[in-house]
Amino acid sequence: MRILLAGGGTAGHTSPLLATADALCRLDPDAEITCLGTPRGLENRVVPAAGYPLRLVPPVPLPRKPGKDLALVPQRLRGAVKAALEVVDEIRPDVIVGYGGYVSMPAYVAARRRRLPLVVHEQNALPGIANKVGARIAARVAVSFPDTPLRRAEYVGLPIRRMISTLDRPALRAEARAFFGLDPDLPTLVVTGGSQGARRLNQAVSGAAAALGSAGVQVLHVIGPNGASDPSWSEPVPTGVPYVVLPFVERMDLVLAAADLMVCRSGASSVVEAAATGVPAIFVPLPIGNGEQALNARPVVDAGGALLVEDASFSADYVADTVPALVTDAARLARMGAVAADLVPRDADDRLARIIQDVAGATR
Repeated sequence: MRILLAGGGTAGHTSPLLATADALCRLDPDAEITCLGTPRGLENRVVPAAGYPLRLVPPVPLPRKPGKDLALVPQRLRGAVKAALEVVDEIRPDVIVGYGGYVSMPAYVAARRRRLPLVVHEQNALPGIANKVGARIAARVAVSFPDTPLRRAEYVGLPIRRMISTLDRPALRAEARAFFGLDPDLPTLVVTGGSQGARRLNQAVSGAAAALGSAGVQVLHVIGPNGASDPSWSEPVPTGVPYVVLPFVERMDLVLAAADLMVCRSGASSVVEAAATGVPAIFVPLPIGNGEQALNARPVVDAGGALLVEDASFSADYVADTVPALVTDAARLARMGAVAADLVPRDADDRLARIIQDVAGATR
């Protein structure tokens, strides 16, 4: 079985892609998997590191508003489709799988032109343009959240890495906190803006360092690869309580195991990984886009497993007023974690892999 997985850009696309690739290899050790990305995405680092071949096509941004970039889409798409067809003709996949984003549209067009079966996976509660188009020609359409508005959508969940889906947080907590240089016993806040970081989160939490420290709350703060060079970033004031600042982490399992409470954006991966592992969260949706991040978080928030705060309202004062009381309330955190963990499937990687295998098998 030969499979072409198309997705890239940020961890929101690459993480489910790699989780699916691993599940396909468990299902069929002889599966030949090739990943399709663009030259400027996170996939250029994480896909080769995971051991999968990566082929590249030019990115095709799909603007939501009229303008020069929208006028250039047909020209850019022609070049990207040509590159995608070259990859398809070389590896001759039995099925193409797309995860949305810049790289997926050329893959979808290539699948249609070569009459190859297509599987689409949408990670957000509100689908993007590429997957709206792909769903029209796909053999199967899988989604991460119930009620995602795509035709013939099947709710399978979001594929997450096995190191996350099988995580035993209590068993790993001491090791995780030691790994990051944290105190093993203090209440622990983890802050992450995803693979790119988040300025608002960085400013608000670092600005509340004094209040957090005086409450005995230690912090693991992942500021993003460019966070320290951002002119708006200021080092948290020292309080004698650990406040660890890192640009990026590879071991997200250790991040989740260390956390009593997490502050993060509500991209699909962040929501699902926190919920699946029972980590209570404060979600701060990205204020741009089509509102998908708020919708991603809504089921967990409505169930009581997380709080939702608008970006404009997330400030140092909010953190100082809210986080110390919450992160030191063990009973409330336990209730939040339990309801969150019951909401999301942990086996979405296996579910999607079986769908892909079924589609590929039907055409061989």
